[in-house]
Formats: sequence, C-alpha cells, structure tokens
Amino acid sequence: MGTLDAYWEANIDLTDVVPELNLYDDSWPIVSLQRQLAPAKFVFDGAERRGMAVDSLVSSGCIVSGATVRRSVLFSKVRVADGTYIEDSVVLPNVVIGRHVSIRRAIIDKRCHLPDGFSAGFDTAADLARGFHVTERGITLVTPKMLDQ
Repeated sequence: MGTLDAYWEANIDLTDVVPELNLYDDSWPIVSLQRQLAPAKFVFDGAERRGMAVDSLVSSGCIVSGATVRRSVLFSKVRVADGTYIEDSVVLPNVVIGRHVSIRRAIIDKRCHLPDGFSAGFDTAADLARGFHVTERGITLVTPKMLDQ
C-alpha cells in the first residue's frame, strides 16, 4: 500500500461481496484495541430522505442521516447529513459531512469538515484548482489542510 491509489483500492476491495481479504472469516480473528463506540446508525426512511448504505462498510459511531452511501468505507465516528451522496470513497475517522454533499472516488482524511454543498471527485480540473490532490487513477484526496481547517 505504498500509494494513495493502492490504499483506496485495498479499502474499496473490502466492499466486494466476497473480498480477497475477508474480514468476516472466523478463522482469521481481528485483534484490536479499538475503543467501544455506539453501533452505526441510519436515520430517516422517506422517499426523498433515507439514510442508507449499500455494498459498504460503516464503522461504529457513524451516523448516516438521510444520505446515501454506495460502495464506500466509512471509518469510525463519521457523520453524514441529509441529501449527501457518497460513492466509491474512503472516509477516515471523525469526518463531518454537511448537507447535499457529493463525493465520488475520493479519500477524505480524518477530521475534515465538508461544508454544505461540497463536491469532490466529479471534476478533476475543479478539484485540482481547489488545491486537492488527484492521483494518476483519478482518486481525489481531501485533507483538513487543503480545506484551511
């Protein structure tokens, strides 16, 4: 995992139905000192406002509120607000994602706060112009420093 592309790919591979590295294989126990957090929570179930995740890994302490997460990995304590769409992305711990945010093929670094209406991973030129790093394979990296946080 020496590159951002390799890091992204290794995480996204975990979303496969039967990943090469199967975290659910009982013969390969996970030993961890991870602190105990509340289970992941998905709230709202209306036609226009549904908290859901499909083909994704969502860690403890996450709240997905009226947002859609597809083929992504959310690390612990990620908060996702109404109207947000996340696809093919890796979101590291303690990230707060505002309303109506769109993220695709991205790595969001720990402790980022993405404001309402934020977008990344859809327009390479726009991402580069905002100071985000885009890899050779088109993965957009967003860090707190890039957001002046």
